[in-house]
Amino acid sequence: MKHVLSTVITSLALGAALTANAQQSQADIDKKVDALIAKMTLEEKVGQMAQVTLDVIGKGKNRYSADQPFELDPAKMKDVFDKYHIGSILNTSANRALTPQRWYEIISTIQKTSLKTDKNKIPVIYGVDEIHGATYTDGATMFPQQIAQGAARNPKLTELGASITAYETRASNIPWNFSPVLDLGLTPTFSRMWESFGEDPYLCSVLGAAMIDGYEGKDNNIADPYKLASCMKHFLGYHATISGKDRTPGYISEDALREYHLPSFKAAIDAGAHTIMINSGIINGVPVHASYNILTKLLKEELGFNGLVVTDWADIENLHRRDRVAATDKEAIMLAINAGIDMSMIPYQYEVFCDNLIELVKEGKVKQDRIDDAVRRILKVKYALNLFDKPNTHYKDYPKFGSKEHEKAAYDMAAEAITLLKNEGSVLPLKKDIKVLVTGPNANTMRGLNGAWTYSWQGDRVELHAGKYNTILEAVQNKIGKGNVTYVPGVSYKEDGHYYDELANQMDEAIAAAKNADVILLCLGENSYTEKPGDMNDLYMSDLQTELAQKIAATGKTVILVLNEGRPRVISKFEPQMKGIVQTYLPGNFGGDALADILFGDVNPSGKLPYTYPRYPNSTIGYIHKPSEEQKKAEGVYNYEADYNPQFPFGHGLSYTTFEYKDLKLGKPAIKKGENITVTVTVTNTGKVAGKEVVHLFTSDLYASSVTPDVKRLRRFEKIELKPGESKTVSFELTPKDLSYVGRDGKTLLEAGDFEVAIDKLKATFTLSE
Repeated sequence: MKHVLSTVITSLALGAALTANAQQSQADIDKKVDALIAKMTLEEKVGQMAQVTLDVIGKGKNRYSADQPFELDPAKMKDVFDKYHIGSILNTSANRALTPQRWYEIISTIQKTSLKTDKNKIPVIYGVDEIHGATYTDGATMFPQQIAQGAARNPKLTELGASITAYETRASNIPWNFSPVLDLGLTPTFSRMWESFGEDPYLCSVLGAAMIDGYEGKDNNIADPYKLASCMKHFLGYHATISGKDRTPGYISEDALREYHLPSFKAAIDAGAHTIMINSGIINGVPVHASYNILTKLLKEELGFNGLVVTDWADIENLHRRDRVAATDKEAIMLAINAGIDMSMIPYQYEVFCDNLIELVKEGKVKQDRIDDAVRRILKVKYALNLFDKPNTHYKDYPKFGSKEHEKAAYDMAAEAITLLKNEGSVLPLKKDIKVLVTGPNANTMRGLNGAWTYSWQGDRVELHAGKYNTILEAVQNKIGKGNVTYVPGVSYKEDGHYYDELANQMDEAIAAAKNADVILLCLGENSYTEKPGDMNDLYMSDLQTELAQKIAATGKTVILVLNEGRPRVISKFEPQMKGIVQTYLPGNFGGDALADILFGDVNPSGKLPYTYPRYPNSTIGYIHKPSEEQKKAEGVYNYEADYNPQFPFGHGLSYTTFEYKDLKLGKPAIKKGENITVTVTVTNTGKVAGKEVVHLFTSDLYASSVTPDVKRLRRFEKIELKPGESKTVSFELTPKDLSYVGRDGKTLLEAGDFEVAIDKLKATFTLSE
């Protein structure tokens, strides 16, 4: 009874704190911030603009790598908080996940130390990359990565997953999450493609806003102890590199920047996201961290973003040391702060940043007003989080942490994300009384299912924390019995084992084992990676895996290819020999269970590709492209080999039932500028099992005057569930914004003319007039 009473009292206290803060208007916060800024010295203000990594204040010989197990160093904290007034800490130490209790001990001590030494009693704001669950917390619920959520096409599940992540992150005493990623996954070679929701601006906008609603609540009341401050990233055009490699230059025209890359960030700002992180790369020759036009003119003035702008890891010093647009660190700091940066993720040499910025202000090279604006944005977030009144959240107040309820949400997301790409002869679902050979490097690994940012940066510590969950092999064994399953790993990921754990090369053993199997589950893909370690030169599936696939197929057995990868590795060398293909993406800790349920028919797959799956490495054009990129073969003309020819198109995904689309209708055959138009279609489940279907609405502007129109664009989608024989009429409404495009001058145009609407294979045309 004492425990129950304590829980009730705690809940009431949390509710009271929430209610009190909810009644605090933005005007009240602004007054408190202005009053506080008026009392602060220049040194204190600059300290608020600095963020250092946890190792800096840990015991050890240097600040780059603290001793383990991690312990805070009072002397280092005194320098950081008392002398330099540092306002933010990020990250974990030595790439290790901690328990909620340990997080509480560390961060509460940091807060206590900072508040004790700071005469203004300003709390620290602690931030971590919790991108698919509470990444750095042992026992947290790990959801499918964003690319899989893009495949699920279910905003409600995305919002729920983010809400659970917020809850479990707060259970770790962390109030700031560097998520969501709103970059477009345009380049299949890019090492962070899987961190995006996919290649479409509208898809990214809808799911990004849903994720922010989950993190912050629809009212953005982040004082709620179950919510946190989200951080949009990476503004702007981060994935659109020419080389396809991380943190390399992009060349993006003004119309492309606004047409494709800006919408998801605009939607997130409208959703109320409190903070934003900046693109580490270079656009049109200018590092984004030094771009006044992007950070101030576009982000703060045009888009009206009033929140906190933070750099990515060491990106101010990169202006000098890597990008060479600044001759010194001091000049780099001047460029970045004047461009519009509010907080520097330093992460180690805080003295360089603080001392130089103080000098720059005294020299008049950075205006005091710019400093005050940056600090005001930082303090507003701290007040919004209620950190001044409640700097810590206690793990004991979060009884649902890692609960079955939360795990069920992660499983549901994985089950809706996994995508059936090929099902020749309805080979799937499989019967449960068969003999199965499970082979391939992704068959028995939790690391492959989760990807990076899982218990550690590169995901290389997953096996230390995820032992209680099921790999693909274990899930299949649980489904049909160990006696019906043979496992041979087959091959490693790459011949040299570079960046990957080696597996024994057992290709001959796998071929031999195939003789006794009815079906072979060939589990291919990638190990975990992100950022520069994930850069690649060859988009084909690795040579050893390709050889295994070809030799396994040559046995004549039924082969089901299970893809477990963060980006679409090219499989055209062996795809024709695969009877079935299932894409799992990076489905998280419950991906193995969800996959087994799909393979054996307990779940009907409903995922849809969030990107275009290329057939060849030199043919990676996405579904958003120009008519000239579809080089149609014509009689008497060149027989073009390089036509638009993806292995699987954007939006592709099969089901164990069939859906019929009919009666595509427009509200009017013609509309005038400023009017909306309604589009309806009837969808019927014509199969024998219940299923979920994503209804996609595309539009095509048939002619445009300023720039060549795209072949088609996704404007709406809705996921529906139908029983056998059931029909549903789905209705969409298109606005003038959906019919507009960005011209060469960067301005939005709405032009009279004909437009085409497409849903599935149905099409209809309407006219827009002046």
